[in-house]
Amino acid sequence: MKLYSNEIVFRGHPDKVCDQISDAILDECLKQDPNSRCGIETVGGKKKIFITGEITSKANIDVASITKRVLNDIGYSTDYEIIDNIGKQSPDIALGTNDEVNGAGDNGMMFGYACDSTEQMLPTAMVILQELSKRYDELRKKDSRFLPDGKAQITGLYGDNMELKAIKAFTVCYQNTEEDRKETDKIIIGMCCEIADKYETTIEKFLINPTGKFKIGGFEGDAGLTGRKIVVDQYQSFANVGGGAFSGKDPTKVDRSGAYKAREIAKRYLQKHNLIWCEVQLSYAIGIEQPLAIYIDSDMGSIEPTTELYEECKLKNIIRDLDLKNKCYEETARFGHFQ
Repeated sequence: MKLYSNEIVFRGHPDKVCDQISDAILDECLKQDPNSRCGIETVGGKKKIFITGEITSKANIDVASITKRVLNDIGYSTDYEIIDNIGKQSPDIALGTNDEVNGAGDNGMMFGYACDSTEQMLPTAMVILQELSKRYDELRKKDSRFLPDGKAQITGLYGDNMELKAIKAFTVCYQNTEEDRKETDKIIIGMCCEIADKYETTIEKFLINPTGKFKIGGFEGDAGLTGRKIVVDQYQSFANVGGGAFSGKDPTKVDRSGAYKAREIAKRYLQKHNLIWCEVQLSYAIGIEQPLAIYIDSDMGSIEPTTELYEECKLKNIIRDLDLKNKCYEETARFGHFQ
């Protein structure tokens, strides 16, 4: 038996708030102009939200209005100075990614992962934390004692094939009004136990707000930045992680589209070859259509990619096959890109 940990942050965590703002702006650009080119970065803290990056689009957007709508939806005040510092995409990058060339929007490597632990083809502990994050968001909408910020971590006991045997420690840090702490802690513990029972998993101990208090959160408690939670956004440490973040990037950015495609391939190969786990790496060079390499690893060893798979992984084909110009990216930034 071995110990291994994974974590998630709630959608009210400062970094996740920034991800959602960046993706909400992206969604509006793509809604008005599906060929929008976006690389949007958000930083928030201490009554200011600074939005920068690049947009080349025919869309007419109100950055402040979108930002306030996201804040309100998460459960925060909209009383922030919102600074719009967005410029246009670099013409050097545009040379390789225009509608005629369809080249990758950047260099980089992306990973996709799937396993047979759950029907979602994701590790059990990861699915448990995603469900907790969703349920917590619903809870704070109904009960004003619970506030938006928070994070959770599972330290699990695992067998040889990384199957979760039990949860050694379930750590939950949740922002709250500090009223009725015994009662609110009891609600959190009950929620965790209910989810764990659903996945036939026992919990040995809980660590709930180990410092003793968590009343100040969001941008008042810490600064936030788009793309700072790439491990949470991908596989919570159960698989390799590519170098780039997702949020705020349109589908021509392979950091995002390549990672989504790698996940789709991993799921497909897991089922096709009856695997326990499968991990796929794609790599690209900016302005070049076809991936430089496709590497597929699994519990049965490496699998040779076909010529057809290389064709399938050309950027224009990924965008078409996964319908990436018609996706709500803000939703993916809330609880996890892979569910």
